[in-house]
Amino acid sequence: MTRHEDDMERTFAALPPAHGRGFAQTWWGQAWLKALEGTALDSAQLKTGRRLARAGAVGAVSVRPGRLTAVVQDRDRTAHRADVLLEELSPGQWDRFLDMTAERAGHVAALLDREMPPHLVEDAADSGVELLPGLGDLEPECDCGAWDHCGHTAALCYQVARLLDQDPFVLLLMRGRDETTLLEDLQARSGASTTDSAEPEGVDAAEAYAAGDILPPLPDLPGLPGGPGRPPSLETEAPPAPGIDPAALSFLAAQTAVRAHGLLRGALQGDLRATPAQDAVRLAAGDPGREVADRLAEGSGRGREGLATAVRAWRHGGAAALSVLDEEWRVEGETLARARAALESAWDTGERPELRARGNRWTVAGTPVQLRLGRDGRWWPYRKERGRWQPAGGAAQDPATALASATAPASAELAPGEGNSL
Repeated sequence: MTRHEDDMERTFAALPPAHGRGFAQTWWGQAWLKALEGTALDSAQLKTGRRLARAGAVGAVSVRPGRLTAVVQDRDRTAHRADVLLEELSPGQWDRFLDMTAERAGHVAALLDREMPPHLVEDAADSGVELLPGLGDLEPECDCGAWDHCGHTAALCYQVARLLDQDPFVLLLMRGRDETTLLEDLQARSGASTTDSAEPEGVDAAEAYAAGDILPPLPDLPGLPGGPGRPPSLETEAPPAPGIDPAALSFLAAQTAVRAHGLLRGALQGDLRATPAQDAVRLAAGDPGREVADRLAEGSGRGREGLATAVRAWRHGGAAALSVLDEEWRVEGETLARARAALESAWDTGERPELRARGNRWTVAGTPVQLRLGRDGRWWPYRKERGRWQPAGGAAQDPATALASATAPASAELAPGEGNSL
């Protein structure tokens, strides 16, 4: 990577081919691709873009405020200049974003760790600042003459998703601020905030007494703590009372703290949806001891192996992944048409595997791999292991990307609890 003197343009060397892997591993990289894939009118061009990006046909990528640029080569080696435009934030939006970020040390620490946590993006949106692009925000320009996203601009977007995985400051530069300037502005605001807080606060006593009959406004909602609290230790010299299992009680107390933190997050976000079946799997995903795990397996009705599979699904995608594991449903109408179109456009002619459909599940003929369609339109990879279909990765908008996860070598790491607890 080359850093220019004014820091307002960064050039990233061409990335190696990405055969057999997805383009975005982080949630913000996936959001970037969703903005592309939800906007492009021609799915065949998206397929071409994925093929070009996987083949390493995208040259060095130049990133500057409002614009991405790269040279993309077709299969016949014809070179095209591709640009993708993204609207910069206004000075007022930057002020709001910087003020909000400076007030929360965790946001600054996350950015320095090259992370973009969801709550940073949510807090920015609450301030009227949309960091991630939405549908229609990625505007294509290509010298091939296409008026919509072509294979060249799509390939550039897929490649940039890999860059975003490594460094979210790439997105902030496109929005108009380079890393050095942004961090200096945050430091200046943090210093000003500290100075302001040192000044005396309060109101004149006479004014406060005169306004005694006026009710004050309700306080703001509490902020979400960075993580669940730690319950007190139950280790004492006294033996436990009959029927009391200190290890199980400690585990349940810790899980209750985690659950309370999740409920608070759900309350602040207006989403409290959960079911006892999901809660049992969530508890099992917390690596309980053997006895607690056996109780969860029996109480959930899944058994030890079934619960281990459910835990693996939960770790790949929470409640959505669990629904895909448990539900087999009939795909029809517009949903079926979209699924068939996605499968037709995901591979080049002659490269598409033979798929046998049953409900929302497509099994590759003669292999132990399968694609499952979620109700949200995403594809989930599955692989048969020891006679049981097991989740093999997270969801993808592109069925070919999901299938690549299913056909990759199985990880030696077991889902938490599989090797001992479950």
